[in-house]
Amino acid sequence: MAEVQMMDKNYKLSGGCNLAVPLDHADKLVSLGDGAGALLYLYALRQNGSFNAEGAARALGVTAAEIARAAGLLSREGLLDTDEKLSAPLPAEELPQYTANEVVSSAQREGEFQIIIDETQHILGKVLTGADINTLFGLYDHLKLPAEVIILLINYCVSLTRENLGPGKLPSMRTIEKEGYAWFNNEILTLDRAEEYLRKKREYRCRESQIKRILQIRDRGLSTSEKKYISSWLDMGFGLEAIEEAYDRTVVKTGKLQWKYMNSILSSWHEKGLHTSDEIEKGDNRPGEPLSAYSAPKEGSRTETDRIREMMDRL
Repeated sequence: MAEVQMMDKNYKLSGGCNLAVPLDHADKLVSLGDGAGALLYLYALRQNGSFNAEGAARALGVTAAEIARAAGLLSREGLLDTDEKLSAPLPAEELPQYTANEVVSSAQREGEFQIIIDETQHILGKVLTGADINTLFGLYDHLKLPAEVIILLINYCVSLTRENLGPGKLPSMRTIEKEGYAWFNNEILTLDRAEEYLRKKREYRCRESQIKRILQIRDRGLSTSEKKYISSWLDMGFGLEAIEEAYDRTVVKTGKLQWKYMNSILSSWHEKGLHTSDEIEKGDNRPGEPLSAYSAPKEGSRTETDRIREMMDRL
């Protein structure tokens, strides 16, 4: 029987060990440190080495997105061969078209979808068209978003639209569909994940206003690129004092706000592990030293900031 030793306690697996795991695969699974990946690997063994994503999701009680993520990890480690359908996400922003009978049958069979329709009509203050209901059903049936997540998604889209376009404005169903795909691709698939995502978004909007004052941006909103810069700085863990210090150094060096230059300062601090004012004061180049380290990254290089920006592009 297999024996596992952990600190001063000994453990033994109960029953026989009938699934043979190659030692190099076992080593990779341990170093990977991903429970979902290990579970999917065991499921694949139990299925004689091959499976489909839908069956795995159903058997393991997880979403298709979680299976795709775990399969991607195993594939990158050389533990799993995936065909294009398994490793690729669902077609971007492309929900299937359902017949009226399919939608009606589901609404009658599953009271949850009728709740989604009723809540959406209440939030938007209008009666939904057949096309609107088709979009909602795609989010529910195709993307497998839970009812409570869809309702939060719609409320968020309404809030964002009114913030950008003014009171009384409503998002189109196309906007809701696109945001639904963004949530799906970022694995915002549970109520807890959705609430955490929205909490973070609210916090970022508050910080954006404070950072605008620091950067002396008045009488205009932030552009999409400017918002992405700010989001990446917050994701890196910088507070207002560090951002103000980077702005000060940018103005001293260039005479004005230059986003790319300021971003290079903050990226340099992040790569050195400097995020607070004290850390920056103790660990960064002092005034008078060359600031060439803050030049923009060379073309072709890929920094942590680039990866964060790519993540933000999906939101």
